[in-house]
Amino acid sequence: MDAVEKIARACLYEGYLLWPYRRGALKNAQRWTFGGVYPQRCGELIGEPSRMRTEVLLRGSPAAKLTVHVRFLQVIDRQVYRNGPTGPVPVDELRVAGHNHLTWQEATERRWVCPPWSPRRGPRTSTVDIAAGSDREALRSESGSVAGTLVRSWQRLTGKVRLSSVPVTDTVMRVTVDVRNTSPCPLPAPGARGARDAMAPYSFVSTHAVLNTDAGRFVSLTDPPAGLREAAAACENVGVWPVLVSEDPQAAQSSPHYSSAVLSSPITLYDYPAVAPESPGDLFDGGEIDQLLILSVLSLTPREQDEARATDPRAREILDRCASLEPEELAALHGTIRAFRPALEAR
Repeated sequence: MDAVEKIARACLYEGYLLWPYRRGALKNAQRWTFGGVYPQRCGELIGEPSRMRTEVLLRGSPAAKLTVHVRFLQVIDRQVYRNGPTGPVPVDELRVAGHNHLTWQEATERRWVCPPWSPRRGPRTSTVDIAAGSDREALRSESGSVAGTLVRSWQRLTGKVRLSSVPVTDTVMRVTVDVRNTSPCPLPAPGARGARDAMAPYSFVSTHAVLNTDAGRFVSLTDPPAGLREAAAACENVGVWPVLVSEDPQAAQSSPHYSSAVLSSPITLYDYPAVAPESPGDLFDGGEIDQLLILSVLSLTPREQDEARATDPRAREILDRCASLEPEELAALHGTIRAFRPALEAR
């Protein structure tokens, strides 16, 4: 996985599930907190955004082409059924063959990729349309009989992505990526308790975009060059914060104001963010220290681990990954020397 993909993925799953990675934990009572784009009419009623807007400055030839990737999570409802005498019965929890299965919500990744687009050709609008669906997973007992079923279902999602640009100077243009959610959804009662959670399956969650150009350079909005500060300040971003990204680990020093790629993140980052190479994998909490989180995971009781494994397949992956770490890998999380520098001379 390349460096830009790693940081984009970290944004996608930030806050997805927090330690102790259990459904019953208070931390996980409210989810889907970053980058939500809700259907417009529903968003207005529950006070949530229905669009994501990215504006960045592109310096270079008018013939430059851009590739835009928009990615988000789609919420999936997971319902557990127990096989009863009269048929399947929905239940909150079911233990089969020594494993617990819980009714809750999961998520799957969705990605929209814009074909190469030249701003000089004018605006382009594309549609996103994800069909509703479901799948079933049989839960078999140790004897092989079907004791229950997991049913995962998701709603239809539709949206529009509009790309446009306006000139700022002869060599600089302002590029806009506007993402709107047009999904059909039932209207919640104004002020209804739990309305936000009920609308989550109709929303784009953790929405973000990655922009690349083949013949130009994006301008830093965090630290723009002196001549473009006013133009950078005039960029209107809604629900996102664009930052420069690069595969080059030295880019922050060699090119602090420009890059050929931008990550439009739902959380505030600095230019050229990166995931530490010592990090063994996603923990869904970039504000915490990996070593402390991993030690906390390893200290969970067997009962807590069992609930975490039943909560989400990705929580199960975290537990397995932490348990398989070698002592050398744990030691590397304690501290790493990146570089040495000369000590100051004594005065």
